[in-house]
Amino acid sequence: MTIFRSSIAVALLLRAANAANADSLSPMSQPPTMSSTVSQSMPNSSADGVSSRLQVDVPQTLFRAGGYDHRFALFGVPPSGGSIAQSVYYADSDLCDPTVNTRKGFPIRAKDKSGNMEAWPTPYILMVDRGGCSFVQKVRNAQKTGAAGVVIADNTCLCSDKDCVSANGQDVCQPAEPIMADDGSGGDISIPSFLMFKVDADEIIAELRANHMVQIEMQWALPKPDDRVEYDLWTTPSDPVSKDFQKKFKPIAQALGDRAYFTPHMYIYDGIKSNCQGYNGESMCYSLCTNNGRYCATDPDNDLDHGISGADVVKESLRRICIWRHYGEPDGVGTEWWDYVAQFMERCDNTDYFASDNCVKECYKHASIKGDIIERCISDSGGLDKDQANALFDFEMQAQVKRGVVIFPTLFVNTVALRGGLSVDSVFTAVCNGYLEGTEPEICKECDGCVNFDQCIAEKKCENKCENNDDSGKPVIGFGHGHDQSHTGDLPSIHDLIEAECDAVNCETLNCNVTIEELEIQVKATNEEILHQIIQCACCTDVTIVDLLGRDEGASTKSNPVGISSEEYSTFTDGEAAPEDDVSSQKKYLSFLVAGLV
Repeated sequence: MTIFRSSIAVALLLRAANAANADSLSPMSQPPTMSSTVSQSMPNSSADGVSSRLQVDVPQTLFRAGGYDHRFALFGVPPSGGSIAQSVYYADSDLCDPTVNTRKGFPIRAKDKSGNMEAWPTPYILMVDRGGCSFVQKVRNAQKTGAAGVVIADNTCLCSDKDCVSANGQDVCQPAEPIMADDGSGGDISIPSFLMFKVDADEIIAELRANHMVQIEMQWALPKPDDRVEYDLWTTPSDPVSKDFQKKFKPIAQALGDRAYFTPHMYIYDGIKSNCQGYNGESMCYSLCTNNGRYCATDPDNDLDHGISGADVVKESLRRICIWRHYGEPDGVGTEWWDYVAQFMERCDNTDYFASDNCVKECYKHASIKGDIIERCISDSGGLDKDQANALFDFEMQAQVKRGVVIFPTLFVNTVALRGGLSVDSVFTAVCNGYLEGTEPEICKECDGCVNFDQCIAEKKCENKCENNDDSGKPVIGFGHGHDQSHTGDLPSIHDLIEAECDAVNCETLNCNVTIEELEIQVKATNEEILHQIIQCACCTDVTIVDLLGRDEGASTKSNPVGISSEEYSTFTDGEAAPEDDVSSQKKYLSFLVAGLV
């Protein structure tokens, strides 16, 4: 009977650990959750501090000063503190089929030599219909096509949006906002995604179906309160995702020094809330818990009778909490903590030695940790054996609830959760983006964006700063490392680009049999091949780049999507970049280069 009841409790614990909201499930069949309540009170923020913005830059008729209401995915890797601004293509599909037809959708493109419509020109943001499969599956399929980001168009009105319901004449509405949760398989997603509500998405789709180019900006905020960044990692000793990060981040933590404060947290399940402790104080969850069912962890190898148990994970969690309290809290760097974790992974992270006290003692020795201090900390906190509270675990669980952590591993920078996998360079970039402007430490200025990143961290000097070059050594226009700094680097001048194209073009074999209207549509697409075609056609015909772009004194807003004035145009065509301290002007310059001769 005890084992039977334990299996029920185990199922409850695992269900709590793996809960996810699939896109194919109807939100109407689910009651509003705590997450959806938080989303409703803070439109584009979550309980874990993530803040984002969705804006339409082109056409200006769809621009909104406050951006568009949306929800962001709990999977994928957005550029923390940065943004993605690209042309949008509507797939005209729910993208549930992994075989994606990239030659359909809107706006309509020119046909290639085989008579088929050209594929979506990279880079681009892909808009897809909601329904049919999970959010993760849609974004994964979009990622495989080369999309830089995804916007999912909701297909059902919110019940609270009376105007939408009335306008669409829908008999069915959704009472709660959808949550773009991970279905459990989203670890391979590396691009960000948003969900746009139906009333707004319909406008964007209508513009795209009319073959008008639309440019969307997806942006993520990172608080920058002062000259010190605080970052926290929520994980467990058995978590496979964060192991590589924990092995390699020590030199970065040391290089940041007192300019950054790190805090590791151990994710522990509340056994009492999970019904792992019976009325008589008996542990109902077999080997998953300590303290008679009070503190629990999932079984790493899913075998309750053999191998590493949940209780073993709980014990190692408490040990690491104590190591941090004594060796990491004073300076926020915790060299010994990083050393111990690395030693444990190398020596003890297997079924034979995970629970071995002798193996732990070897780790203490090589990490210069005094074992008696840690064992005393474990005992003084309440221990692991009796039916009594453990003060350190209770503090961790309270912090877990307060921060709204429901998925691990999760890393926070200045209280904002980083989405996706934990790579050393992405965390370093996020930390560097978290400083108040002008207060970044030298290590950030020197190594963020450095090609030889590890060497730079070790030597505090970059020998090969990334200039965004492609394999041929030519400068590539774009953003690197997730920044929103719009640094121009050594970009070629407009004259250089045109001269290079005109010298290489063969006007006799070039097909310029397109109307100016078609070229005007194409020129707004940020695609290198289309850019080259337009420049080449300008070399071989009487149509000039200026004619196509409408960059003259009296240009209308619609034909001047990036808002470049005649003075700026003159400056840019003379090959002069924007001032480094003028971010707005820099963005226009990059937009001019990338999308407008672009």
